Amino acid sequence: MRPIQDVANELGINTNEYIPLGKYKAKVPLDQIGTTGKTGDLIVVTGITPTPAGEGKTTTTVGLAQGLGRIGKSVAATLREPSLGPIFGIKGGGTGGGKSIVEPEDEVNIHFTGDAHAVGSAHNLLAALTDNVAQRGLIPGFFPEDITFRRVTDIEERSLRSVITGIGGNSNAPLRESGFDIVTASEIMAILALSSDLNDLRSRLEKVVVGYSNRSNPVTASDVGAVGSMMALLRYAIQPNLVQTTEGQPVLVHTGPFGNIAHGCCSVVADKLALSYADYVLTEAGFGADLGFEKFMHIKARYNDLEPSAVVIVASTRALKSHGGVSAKKLSVPNVEAVNAGMPNLSHLIGVIRSFGLPVVVAINKFSGDTLEEIEYVKEGSMSAGAFAAVESRVFDEGGAGAIELAEALVKACDLKPDNINYMYSEEDSLVSKIESLASRIYNADGVSFTAAAKRSLANFEDIGWGNLPICMAKTHLSLSHLKSKKGLPSDYIFRVSGARASVGAGFIYPTAGNIMTMPGLPGNPRALDVNDAGEILGL
Repeated sequence: MRPIQDVANELGINTNEYIPLGKYKAKVPLDQIGTTGKTGDLIVVTGITPTPAGEGKTTTTVGLAQGLGRIGKSVAATLREPSLGPIFGIKGGGTGGGKSIVEPEDEVNIHFTGDAHAVGSAHNLLAALTDNVAQRGLIPGFFPEDITFRRVTDIEERSLRSVITGIGGNSNAPLRESGFDIVTASEIMAILALSSDLNDLRSRLEKVVVGYSNRSNPVTASDVGAVGSMMALLRYAIQPNLVQTTEGQPVLVHTGPFGNIAHGCCSVVADKLALSYADYVLTEAGFGADLGFEKFMHIKARYNDLEPSAVVIVASTRALKSHGGVSAKKLSVPNVEAVNAGMPNLSHLIGVIRSFGLPVVVAINKFSGDTLEEIEYVKEGSMSAGAFAAVESRVFDEGGAGAIELAEALVKACDLKPDNINYMYSEEDSLVSKIESLASRIYNADGVSFTAAAKRSLANFEDIGWGNLPICMAKTHLSLSHLKSKKGLPSDYIFRVSGARASVGAGFIYPTAGNIMTMPGLPGNPRALDVNDAGEILGL
């Protein structure tokens, strides 16, 4: 690894303009945003609908940064912080793989600079202060049973989805049903990711709704006197973290909202900081294009002057075979027919991206068992669907050398940056109409059904004045639909919205579709890590 001062200096950040955290990490203060007058090209890296076969989206993002560096381009990548939940669950680390990794890998994956802990602490402090205010009756008409704000933890724990608090007698809070969400689903995490500076952070925190007085009047974090203390916990967490790729290119890793239960993008300030120094900035959006990319466009880009120049969508023949109905044990067997059966997923998502007016480059993440016939079929299908280019990516095995052709295609695609972005709904549309637009245009549904509870919540949000907010759909990442069993390109179905929450501070409405959980559970065989005698983490 290169010393962090070398990484910073190569990007253009002087020694006195960042805060070193050891040899290989640094915090970059927000006052470095926009100081150069430069605005680089922003490229969103997304993927097809995820499968157990893996698509390699983070690995491709890192490898592509290395590839752009190899062809002499000024480049930086921006990524979400890995979460302890997936690391000790089923997904594993979030730093790439092979020869395309974010370094130092162990530190980035485990604790990193403490930002996630700061978010969890601020969130749970707000929960505690809310409980205290409600129990003491300090806000007229606001009692413990009126609280809607749940607590969070960074570890997957299904037993915490629903809990009873206040057990132990009159000296404790009154008995109340509540629950926990994963930290990545916290509104505080979303706020941190979307805030442009400390003043914006404060303004957003003030709006967080913790419950309702007299059953209809929102009670906020400002009302319970929590904002100043939360700011104290988050003042450094808002600063982006600078690290590097395996080949030394700069990477800003900052904030970690999950893609299926939050908006799935790294921070606004990380992107803006990178754009201030690099000519090309690669930013990863969570999970598939139906989630991370869509939310990037409607929630992050639309309100923060972050219009992309191009989009890279990552696919693999293995993943396409999975969408084509092949079992996990047979994905390495050549099967052009299965690739053909899975291609509608990729073709549809290329069309979704193009509908925004953006050029699309398909990165075909190559695995050792892939045949030339399978690769060529994906290339031809991608071009037929309207991709600007479809290029084989070998970054896992070769690092930046395996992304040179991909990097060259991406540079050409950026020249086609549109003058205007075509969004899928207007801010003035009703919340129901916004959901219906996403369901038909992205999820390929024939219509939407709403539970009675979802209808009531959405109508209430509009009555309060929140109807102009964008939608942040919480649904499975394993299907375009709300049902994880529907692979490929689902059709002839009704998209089901089961509930809705308001994340007013973050600035979006948060419907839940299907049986989505905001607190995941551990798998039957959780990932096990260990430490060797040198203190190095094993198993990432």
